[in-house]
Amino acid sequence: MKTAILKLPTMALVFACATLGLAPFTPMPHLLEKMGMIVAGSPLKPIDYFDMAFHGLPWILLALKLYFLATPKH
Repeated sequence: MKTAILKLPTMALVFACATLGLAPFTPMPHLLEKMGMIVAGSPLKPIDYFDMAFHGLPWILLALKLYFLATPKH
């Protein structure tokens, strides 16, 4: 899995985070809205979990790639 993530182009991940990861831009990005619902304790429907995974995946992949690049190779 590590090698597959490292093969992903960094700029493509940044672009995915800026577009899909923050869509829709108004009134509030879905990811922030769903995270706010979790913090508030609102009940989530299955579509909310899918929405969160769909919009959060680019951020997770980018974070993993940056982590793998920053850690020393043994």
